[in-house]
Amino acid sequence: MTTVPVPYRVTAASAETADCVSLEVTPVGQALPGFAPGRFAMVYAFGVGEVPISVSAIGSGHRLVHTVRAIGAVTGALCRLGAGDAVGLRGPYGVGWDLDAAAGSDVLVVAGGIGLAPLRPVVRHVLGHPGHYGRLRVLIGTRAPEDLLYREELAHWRRAAAQVEVTVDRPGPGWRGSVGLVTTLLDRVDTRPDRTTALVCGPEVMIRHTARALLARGLPAHRIQVSLERNMRCGTGHCGHCQLGPLLLCRDGPVVGYHRTRPLLAVREL
Repeated sequence: MTTVPVPYRVTAASAETADCVSLEVTPVGQALPGFAPGRFAMVYAFGVGEVPISVSAIGSGHRLVHTVRAIGAVTGALCRLGAGDAVGLRGPYGVGWDLDAAAGSDVLVVAGGIGLAPLRPVVRHVLGHPGHYGRLRVLIGTRAPEDLLYREELAHWRRAAAQVEVTVDRPGPGWRGSVGLVTTLLDRVDTRPDRTTALVCGPEVMIRHTARALLARGLPAHRIQVSLERNMRCGTGHCGHCQLGPLLLCRDGPVVGYHRTRPLLAVREL
């Protein structure tokens, strides 16, 4: 891990939706230490600033992919980058998904919006280790059909024997899929509470409702992992901007067991 930005070069920039871009980057010189699914980098747009972004793919040759949604000055600048442009990376930071804890059990992935990006490496890892895990289910909720990430890859996941279900808030012309909250998709999943590990990422309100729905179906809190986002600034646990009660999410998260976060998320405006 380094606290000084390391130069990386954009090798590909792919538009995922109208406001989301996936940036494939490779090191110009010395690479950062190895990333794991769920961990993040502080990505620096030169002359603008930096933001925390989880890896959405981990490739060979120190290749990383970050999927960025343009919602501010820094993310907007990153989304305008193209092949050959430079970025700075610090990291890796944080705690990733505990895939060892999921070994031998079914894996239930629940994603809301761009929350699918930090979970994409999990799906790839599980599909790449047949026999190491049980059944893989991927439930995705998004605002509208045109906001769905990784459309072509979802088809590949289905062909690779994953159950993939998608729901939208606002159906558009020609949409014949589900409409409603992502929690409604849980009714399509045969959950074995004692043999399932759930990994959840998305807006905080979606995480709370999903975790409660899983608890109601008998899944113990320690079998639910959630990835939380707060206003991370330093990435090293010193500035305190990402504090959630006793947790500093850039250091103790962003992935945390729900048995730890459940009482904290129940406190209004904590």
